[in-house]
Amino acid sequence: MNTPSASPPASTPASAPGAASAQTDRFVHDRLPPPDQWPRRVYPPDSPIPAQANLVETLFNRAFENGHADRPMLRSDRITLSYADALDRVNRIAQVLTEDFALVPGNRVLLRGGNTIGMALAWLAVVLAGGVAVASMPLLRAKELGEIIGKARPLLALCDGALLEELQLAQAQTGLLPTLIPFNLMNAPGSMAVLSSQKDGRFTPCPVAADDIALMAFTSGTTGRPKAAVHSHRDVLAACEAWPRHVLKAVPGDIVMGSPPLAFTFGLGGMLVFPMWAGASVYYPSIPYTPEAMVQLIRQVGATICYTAPTFYRQMAAFARQHGMPDLRLCVSAGESLPDATRQLWKDATGIEIIDGIGATEMFHIFISSSPGDVRRGAIGKVVPGYTAQVVDEHGAEVPRGTIGRLAVIGPTGCRYLDDERQRNYVKDGWNYPGDAFTQDADGYFFYQARDDDLIITAGYNVAGPEVEDALLKHPAVAECGVVGVADADRGMVVKAFVVLKPGHAADAAMAKALQDHVKAMLAPFKYPRQIEFLAQLPRTETGKLQRFKLRQPS
Repeated sequence: MNTPSASPPASTPASAPGAASAQTDRFVHDRLPPPDQWPRRVYPPDSPIPAQANLVETLFNRAFENGHADRPMLRSDRITLSYADALDRVNRIAQVLTEDFALVPGNRVLLRGGNTIGMALAWLAVVLAGGVAVASMPLLRAKELGEIIGKARPLLALCDGALLEELQLAQAQTGLLPTLIPFNLMNAPGSMAVLSSQKDGRFTPCPVAADDIALMAFTSGTTGRPKAAVHSHRDVLAACEAWPRHVLKAVPGDIVMGSPPLAFTFGLGGMLVFPMWAGASVYYPSIPYTPEAMVQLIRQVGATICYTAPTFYRQMAAFARQHGMPDLRLCVSAGESLPDATRQLWKDATGIEIIDGIGATEMFHIFISSSPGDVRRGAIGKVVPGYTAQVVDEHGAEVPRGTIGRLAVIGPTGCRYLDDERQRNYVKDGWNYPGDAFTQDADGYFFYQARDDDLIITAGYNVAGPEVEDALLKHPAVAECGVVGVADADRGMVVKAFVVLKPGHAADAAMAKALQDHVKAMLAPFKYPRQIEFLAQLPRTETGKLQRFKLRQPS
């Protein structure tokens, strides 16, 4: 057995010499882990990244240099913006941020919105201006938003006008968010549309160092305490040269559609950054996706690339067979395990082999995957060029092929948490440990086994069991509870709560619904327990520790 290499392969250079940081607000830089806890980085020799590189400036420059200025970039049922149009609007928003609200490089900006052109433009403007984009899920409640605000300490927030209520409540509760600017509101005083219309679009991109921070991506992990994964401009540019280049291979004529939120790094890459890197365009719908609506929109818009979770592919299959999607050529699945039955169902309905992949918020995007012509049934794929992955034991030694172990990864991206002791759990001896159990076959294909922690992944969403337990325990009828994920044919897993009630409360369907509604009111709706089982007592050790593994066992 081989211990993971203590240094990158000799043929792969380290990063370019660092440039001086342009981020005068050092809040994030000062709260990074100590360098000896950072993951080692391996960069491909054929795609150097200069020491000074603004991610958004680079994306637009690449599009213009390749002749895509007048090609569509952002689409909706209301408007289509070319790359030139989008850059003008991004520049105007950046002017508002820096001229009207005194944003300086390194300031954090909270972004709250769904997948819309307004959200995409706002994210790009923040990063172009040298700010740190902190995107948040549109379904989050005030409590969850308050935790993000408390950790990121944003200077201001840009929020979709339809989602203001919960953010305003969080603003009032924390007192830590002094300024809130709505977008996607036409002609409303103080809105981004009105403020940016008063600008001329002449903006000089912030000359950040490639190692300056571009974004913070929040993930709840297994405890419910939010973790902020920090990524630099270099990280995202390096990611563009990995999975999109070697596996996806999008082209300028592609039209991308999908369900992953821009607040997820999976969605940010697939639904904005990677299409820009290819000179392609993205379509953002004005209506919520349902399986049938997505199929009809793919057909209507002529989408060629689709991103969504396995649950949606399974539900879309019948409609895809019925209506057909003649322009669709690439389908990407990530966010949860892709059952082979779902992959075969979709292939039978459409003729398209789904591109599976595993990534992580901490790694920015996908690092194990295979192109449609290189798929092996049951496997997620092979390691993406630019990365190295091994299946190791608890000591970090590689296990024999076919043996279950922990996944360890090294490459051009890696985990750095903001001010979080959990950094030591994720990065060990320079290697990233995403928290998954795998096997690897003799040909290098990786087969997913399970999470090696208590994270529940349901329909592509991450749910921390302890966070749901905390919400349930706030209900006056609940004495004790334990929350786990259980297998589900449609969603991969569902959240299940085992509840011990206080005396005098009936363990019936009405109580189950009351508890579900209670959780929905406190947390994002996808976190509520779809199954509730009432128990007389929970299984515990002699010291009182809850034995979740017993709750996962069939009744």
